[in-house]
Amino acid sequence: MDVSVADAKNHFSELLRSVEDGEPVVITRNGKPVAQLVPPPPQTRVVRFGTMRNRIHLRPGWDDAIDVDHFITGGL
Repeated sequence: MDVSVADAKNHFSELLRSVEDGEPVVITRNGKPVAQLVPPPPQTRVVRFGTMRNRIHLRPGWDDAIDVDHFITGGL
């Protein structure tokens, strides 16, 4: 579907519904295409919890309190 910039401005929500239905929308200025509205790419990232289990090892004492004076002087 081709629409002018003015029509796109006035009917933007309707154009978004068309894009959601799978129809690409080309926005034109003086009959020349300047932009295209298309659906976003599908989300392909899958989050899997526990994949780093047994790969990260923290040394004993990693959560000990820090002496602020020792930290400020660059002792850490």
